[in-house]
Amino acid sequence: MTQMHDTVVDFVKVLRAAEIKVSPAETLDAMETLDLVGFEDRQFLKNSLSLVLSKNPEEKEAFESCFEKFFTIDKFSSQNSDSASAQSPDRADQDEFDPDSNSDSNSPAQGGSSQGGGGGGGETAGGEADSQDMEFEPLSASSALGQLLLSGNRTEVIIRMIEAGREVDVNQIVVFTQKGLYTRKIMDVMGLKDLQQEIGDLQEAGGAAENHLAGRLKQAREQLREQVRDYVEKQFLMHADESGKQLREELLKKVKLSNLEKRNFKDVQEIVMKMAKKLISIHSKRRKTFKRGQLDVRKTLRNNMQYDGMLFNVKWKSQKVDRPRVICICDVSGSVSNYSRFLLMFLYSLADILPKVRSFAFSSDLGEVTRLFEQSNLEDAMARTMRDYGNGSTDYGQMLQDFKSHVLKDVDSKTTVIILGDARNNYGDPKSEILKEVYDKAQRVIWLNPEPRSSWVVGDAEMKKYAPCCHQTEVCNSLMHLERVVSNLLRVVT
Repeated sequence: MTQMHDTVVDFVKVLRAAEIKVSPAETLDAMETLDLVGFEDRQFLKNSLSLVLSKNPEEKEAFESCFEKFFTIDKFSSQNSDSASAQSPDRADQDEFDPDSNSDSNSPAQGGSSQGGGGGGGETAGGEADSQDMEFEPLSASSALGQLLLSGNRTEVIIRMIEAGREVDVNQIVVFTQKGLYTRKIMDVMGLKDLQQEIGDLQEAGGAAENHLAGRLKQAREQLREQVRDYVEKQFLMHADESGKQLREELLKKVKLSNLEKRNFKDVQEIVMKMAKKLISIHSKRRKTFKRGQLDVRKTLRNNMQYDGMLFNVKWKSQKVDRPRVICICDVSGSVSNYSRFLLMFLYSLADILPKVRSFAFSSDLGEVTRLFEQSNLEDAMARTMRDYGNGSTDYGQMLQDFKSHVLKDVDSKTTVIILGDARNNYGDPKSEILKEVYDKAQRVIWLNPEPRSSWVVGDAEMKKYAPCCHQTEVCNSLMHLERVVSNLLRVVT
């Protein structure tokens, strides 16, 4: 029973790696399902687990692929089991474990296949060895692995192989070059050392019966090695691909956005969408009155006046989600444009929970690009934004002047203003007093600077003047930074 449950846990790991959300409760349901339906009918097991572990058409499609990969090594057909049991133990499933098939040409088990010259039967000639084949009493294997392989019980061999794979953590395989390493580890756990010793002892004895058994064991060993290789390769395809994908995603989350090459943009867009979905799932539910938490004394007393002060109807303080109006101002000059690209992508991916986002771009003159990003795909919108606003030297003073003239009237106590830029103003007038006006009117002013803090006061950088006019200043040059900033923007307030 424990082995069956371990199998379910391993399968759930594969599903989660394939981005199928499986909760602990659903994992327990899958274990109960497996206890009920068993392994005998593969299709029935597949349908049953699908009902428990996948919830929508996309997840069911991914589940089917994962199931076929994970359970492909097992044969669940009861018909196969019945036919195997009907055969003699030494001949069951001979296509997988038939120690007498394709054995060495000098083995006495080959009957009349060795003709002429000296046969492999020690001191006797080939013909004499052939005649002795029918005379010696076949020996039985003494090693545990040898006995298992010669029993012809394919199911037991597979079970032992899977147990060994779990023991050596084959699901931790990362690169294809580890295939041989894990193959050897699994065979060692299964008892390869004792099997090798037995084969050596039999060959040293040199008798016909010993040579016959050694030949069968060597053949079974090679068949097992091939099957273990296949098993490890399947584990690599299931686990390493997803592990490699996760490692790549973690790397792309941490790398500076300015260092990304164009070929990476598609991968980063997928990561941004995943992050946005996670934030939506966390912040989309508006909290209502709870049956626990902080007591609302006034509401409780007011609602229980009809009961002469007896507290029959207790009221708790409710919480609501703050839905800020966001104004995003992005510097699109030079290398800063990459940071702006992904900040805008992030904000527009959160349209369900940030419905009021206005976006502006500038290098000197400020222009609104809200409708452009709503009506065009990201690549087209960024290309047009760079064409229209990305030329010319950076002038933060002019940007702030344009903002005061056209947008400041729309800023109120529910507005969050996000400015993304390096604050390098080419030694022009920074006009920080305008940013102070924005600070006084807005709920929050957040400045995201892609440069390290040590560079904020170097050269033509004006962050030392802008920072006092902001509620929050952050270094923001990677997806992880963007996720943290947006998550804080969506924080729940009382």
